[in-house]
Amino acid sequence: MRILAIDPGYERLGIAVLEKKLRGKEEVVFSSCLRTSKEEEHSKRLEAIGKGVADVIAKYKPEVLAIEKLFLVTNHKTAMAVAEARGVILHEAAKRNMPVREFTPLQVKIAVTGYGRSDKTQVTAMVERLIQLPAGKRLDDEYDAIAIGLTCFATLRVT
Repeated sequence: MRILAIDPGYERLGIAVLEKKLRGKEEVVFSSCLRTSKEEEHSKRLEAIGKGVADVIAKYKPEVLAIEKLFLVTNHKTAMAVAEARGVILHEAAKRNMPVREFTPLQVKIAVTGYGRSDKTQVTAMVERLIQLPAGKRLDDEYDAIAIGLTCFATLRVT
């Protein structure tokens, strides 16, 4: 099974494709951080997010979209932009009849670290222990996407 896992964002979006074969271990097939430019107008940034997600879907053919749910934030302007980005991402999945699994940050932290109040450093450390990662530097958003994918596998009980 292949999962497209996304940590939604507006300026930076973590995106990963994870795969698990029968009785195998999870592996990262692809991971990256999709960025949009502050100089671009809002609609163009949303279009870039949609195109980036569509390109990954076309290339890696995941079966399920795993995405983080939005939770209450203090910056409403940012929350609105991220919500709109989520809408674009969900639209791309719906166009392809991909099932969507949504997870709260709490669910992801519990699934990956066993502790719901884990910080980013703890999540990153556990992701590195749980799954073999290709060499390279990653941003927090990319680690978060991988953690979301691992959470999805855990809840689907893929063996």
